[in-house]
Amino acid sequence: MSTPKPFETTIAQAKDGKVYLPLPFDPAQAWGANARHVGGHIGPWNIRGVAETFDGHPGVVIGAAWRRDCGLSPGDKVAAALAPEGPHRKDLPADIAGALAAEPAAAAFFDAVAPFYRKAYLTWADTNLRKPDVRAARVAQMVALLKAGEKERP
Repeated sequence: MSTPKPFETTIAQAKDGKVYLPLPFDPAQAWGANARHVGGHIGPWNIRGVAETFDGHPGVVIGAAWRRDCGLSPGDKVAAALAPEGPHRKDLPADIAGALAAEPAAAAFFDAVAPFYRKAYLTWADTNLRKPDVRAARVAQMVALLKAGEKERP
């Protein structure tokens, strides 16, 4: 995960009733358009979520059970720090980054899927580091699957 971005804010409630942690910055500008999955902390409590828009403002949903366990409610002022969860293309090995760069549709899909799926693809590609031919074949297959919109390999 990248270095967390610290900030202070007040927990808010959207018109639809969802309680969220407002972000005092645009996550797309701070982290890139595809860095939606975030993690970090609110006060001493760890949190993970998706950066969304609530009533025109960026934020991260804070679920009822999480708030109950932490004792937080709308209107509470909090210190928080969040960062996008990875892996991201800028952190990938050169062969995988190059293969994705050559196939924009695959790269866009890779950026859009949850970090869990990205990690699974990378782990699968990395399992044969001592056999470069197998790795190259897996990278090519990974790119083809991503281009086809497959979150997971069959």
